[in-house]
Amino acid sequence: MTTVVSPSAAQRLAAFASTALADGVPDDVAASVRGRVLDVLGLCVAAHRLPTSRAIAGHVADQGGTPEATAIGVAARVPAVGAAFVNGVLAHSLDYDDTHLPSVLHPSASVVPAALAAAEASGASGRDVVAAIAVGLEVTVRLGMAGYDSDLGNSVYFEHGQHATSICGAMGSAAAAALLYGLGEEGVLHALGVTASFASGVIEANRTGGTVKRLHCGWAAQSGVTAAQLVRRGFTGPPTVLEGRFGFFQSFLRGQVDLDQVTDGLGEDWAVPGIFFKPYPANHFTHTAIDAGLRLRADGAPTDPADIASIELRVPSAVIRTIGQPIEAKRAPETGYQAQFSGPYAVVTGLLGGSGLGAGLADFTDELAADPRRRALMSTVDVVPDGRCDAIFPHQFPAIVTVRGTDGREWTAEVLTNRGGPQRPLTDAELAAKFADNVADRLPPGVAATVRDLALDLESATDVGALLRPLTPSTDHTPTTGDDHDVP
Repeated sequence: MTTVVSPSAAQRLAAFASTALADGVPDDVAASVRGRVLDVLGLCVAAHRLPTSRAIAGHVADQGGTPEATAIGVAARVPAVGAAFVNGVLAHSLDYDDTHLPSVLHPSASVVPAALAAAEASGASGRDVVAAIAVGLEVTVRLGMAGYDSDLGNSVYFEHGQHATSICGAMGSAAAAALLYGLGEEGVLHALGVTASFASGVIEANRTGGTVKRLHCGWAAQSGVTAAQLVRRGFTGPPTVLEGRFGFFQSFLRGQVDLDQVTDGLGEDWAVPGIFFKPYPANHFTHTAIDAGLRLRADGAPTDPADIASIELRVPSAVIRTIGQPIEAKRAPETGYQAQFSGPYAVVTGLLGGSGLGAGLADFTDELAADPRRRALMSTVDVVPDGRCDAIFPHQFPAIVTVRGTDGREWTAEVLTNRGGPQRPLTDAELAAKFADNVADRLPPGVAATVRDLALDLESATDVGALLRPLTPSTDHTPTTGDDHDVP
């Protein structure tokens, strides 16, 4: 059992949060936050093509309540908790949101919607929003890393069937929302204490299906905002909520926790800039396979199935069950959503050349998943374990791809680091290009440019609502909803 010390871990997080709001955050952290806000907004707009998105928007709109904040794609303002719920669901629905490694958390999809909703409701400044989001992301990642087992090479949360993204994201959302409601250090502490009773997420849908996972980040965002509002009305939480005998770590991790990950270097060593942006709308394990395919295409590897004898995709052993098994299904995904989790489809997408930053939303459709040429190419792909990749995983998700031609020639591409991470960061121009691709045909170009500029200058905003109002239906423009089937 972990020994409880004074001050507690939650008290130290609350003090860190209060200081960060008062003093501001480092420039690189602030820049990272601005990019993540832009990224989340683009994902929210793009996700309106999904029936689950329309379902959550309709559900929240039907609840009524005090008009406080903007739910993207919903005409009327809704209560802040509803806006956080809708936007959190949208942000995570396309599997295109950012990822922290090695915790394998998706921090921004809950924290950004929670912070924006609380900021609209409270009238907070853009400068405070940036600081609060930074704090929320940092809290989320540190709680996630507390449950990362380096010997196991995996998250203890996941080993217990829990979705660390939504569990830790609820806590980060609460910290951000409490700051923006002006609750101060003590309020942040109580918000963490209250939210721990709301945090949840069962990850079984990753194995056997269902759309419930799309709700997780929305529920986390809503939980954080709700907790902050309840603390404002007088509810309190235990100061030992994290490491106490019946606290967060015992409940979720059964005491198997690295408490140093929560507090070491807090306020000095920020995790936020190291969170990986996703350049491609697919499971993160597939990204280096897409990159390898793009490199092979540039190197002149054949793309006609008749000219290819075999393709070998070598990856970390641990990812094969996600992107390579059963191989028959991964070689013949039936939908665009299934294609997002297919190693063979990822390699072929790169070989054939995709949209966006190399592979975009237009490359993951039901029609392309069933395309005969792609199916023929995928039928040549084997997904196998590789020792070099194992040594790097899970700090990166590397891939090595070899194409063998029918004429005996070979082409090999090694991609050992993920694009979008600290070693291969996306530029502001690339983030803007991803945003533009996500909102294409859904927002007029002028509106998209306005939102982009406001997001990238968020600290100067005096009215955070100005960033969100252009993303609601109006007489001037209405984001289109696309087809009625899931097209990631």
